[in-house]
Amino acid sequence: MRAGGNRAGGLHATFHNNNRNKRSITVDLKEQAGVDVIKRLAATSDVFIQNFRPGVVDRLGVGYDDIRAINPNIIYVSISGFGAEGPWSHKPVYDPIIQALSGLASIQGGSDQQRLRLIRTIVPDKLTAVTAAQAISSALYAREKTGQGQHVTLSMIDAVVQFLWSSDMGAQTFVGKEVSQQRAASFIDLIYETKDGYMSVAVMSNGPWQALAHALGHPEWLEDERFNTPALRDMNINDRLELTQSVLVDKTTDDWMGILDEAGVPCAPVLTRNELIKHPQIFANGTLVEYDHAISGRLRQARHAAQFSETPADNLNDALFLAADTDAVLADAGFGDDEIAALRDEGVVG
Repeated sequence: MRAGGNRAGGLHATFHNNNRNKRSITVDLKEQAGVDVIKRLAATSDVFIQNFRPGVVDRLGVGYDDIRAINPNIIYVSISGFGAEGPWSHKPVYDPIIQALSGLASIQGGSDQQRLRLIRTIVPDKLTAVTAAQAISSALYAREKTGQGQHVTLSMIDAVVQFLWSSDMGAQTFVGKEVSQQRAASFIDLIYETKDGYMSVAVMSNGPWQALAHALGHPEWLEDERFNTPALRDMNINDRLELTQSVLVDKTTDDWMGILDEAGVPCAPVLTRNELIKHPQIFANGTLVEYDHAISGRLRQARHAAQFSETPADNLNDALFLAADTDAVLADAGFGDDEIAALRDEGVVG
């Protein structure tokens, strides 16, 4: 992410957004002295995370057994694309590859008959990170209870399949009763055109559906046999959403927001990214924060979504250049000044 074009002071925006509150050190693991550095750092660490392809860390000498030998209580986390075993374990992986294999692109396309589509943000990458963070927290808690460290393994494909299964894999849940082809979902994706823009309206249960029909001025929809139950409304989703769209296009988004809010119908305007940062709810939540970066100037970023009453995580430390913290990190691990200088002279650390 350092190589992208949207930079300020030589640092890319995405680099800032992913490396805030981290320290950076570079170590050459092809040198034995570099392996020794990593082991000394790991000796006093709680968690060791690696995402090399399966087998690489063992060949380098920093696999689970190597690190556990010097720190038996370590939480060692191995993240891979397809897993440690199997015919695809050796393959390189990027986010779109997992979207394709996991079924996510099929879900986004709408049905087996439609062109499959990617989600235009890196869902598998970020979802795997969130899953890993939760797993690490659980492993640390287990260590508090048992005193034992452990090896946590996680693949991107498993993280995404688990994520999808709860809501999108009903047709594959009953063994021996799989649906041969996913029937078409709605060709309207719950983004409706209004007189001056777009909005989203979503009704699931009977109450909001009834409220929507009345708010749109079409109570006769409630007598339509196609829409009598949630199951029927889902089965006839195209017809239902086309009727909704035919009405919403007649007024502005703000007009409909007032009408639907008063009726208790879930709705929202569809915001662009530039509109999001100005929305009053985002301001009320304090979702976005601004601060001055030593190199890149004024930054706007999302705060931590989870807010802790007793252990707030509100400090924002700058993301700096690669290896900016090598001396400090090594000093914390007990390396002396002369030792650090020698490692740098030998090209072992950056």
